Amino acid sequence: MTNGLLMPIATAVWLVENTTLTFKQIADFCNLHEVEVQGIADGEVAKGIKPYNPIISGQLSREEIDLSSKDEGRKLQIKGSDIEISGEQKKIKKYVPLSKRQDKPDSALWLIKQHSQLKDSQIAKLVGITKNSVTSIRNKSYWNFNNLNAKDPVAMNLFTQKDLILALEKAERRIKKEKKEKAKQQK
Repeated sequence: MTNGLLMPIATAVWLVENTTLTFKQIADFCNLHEVEVQGIADGEVAKGIKPYNPIISGQLSREEIDLSSKDEGRKLQIKGSDIEISGEQKKIKKYVPLSKRQDKPDSALWLIKQHSQLKDSQIAKLVGITKNSVTSIRNKSYWNFNNLNAKDPVAMNLFTQKDLILALEKAERRIKKEKKEKAKQQK
C-alpha cells in the first residue's frame, strides 16, 4: 500500500456500500483490482468484513468523495496531512499482565547472557524489575534461579528493539570512557 491507507478492503466495502463512486475509483484508492471491488459489490468477496469508514478515520473527506462522485475520471486523494504516524512515543509506564510478569526474570537472565556489558541498573530499567533482582540473577542467588529460562524480552514485547539498542549504545560509551580513565591512571 503505497498511499498509506488503513484497512483497504474494509474501506472498499464501506465505499461500495455508501458512495456512488465507480469500481475503478474505489479500486485505485484502495490499491485493489477492479474485479475485487466488483466482487465486493456482488457480495462474493470480503464476506464478513466490517466496513471501515475512511471519513471518521480522517483519510477522506465527504467533499473529496462528492467531487469524485461527480467526475468518474477523478481519482480520490487520501488526506495525508491529517494522518500523523509518529515514531516518537511518550514514555508511559506499560502495564504488564500478571501472566507476563513471570517472564521478567527470564528476560533479565537473557540480557545478562546475551549482553553482559549492560549494567544491572540498565537491565532493571529495561525489563521493569528491581536492581537487586537483576544482581541476584547475575550472581545465581535468585530465589527461583533453577526454574529460569532465558527468553528474549523484545520478542515477548516487554520493550522495543530501539530501547535495547539505545541501552547497548549507552553501555558501549560507558565502557569506552572507563577504558580511557584506566589508561590515564596507568600513565
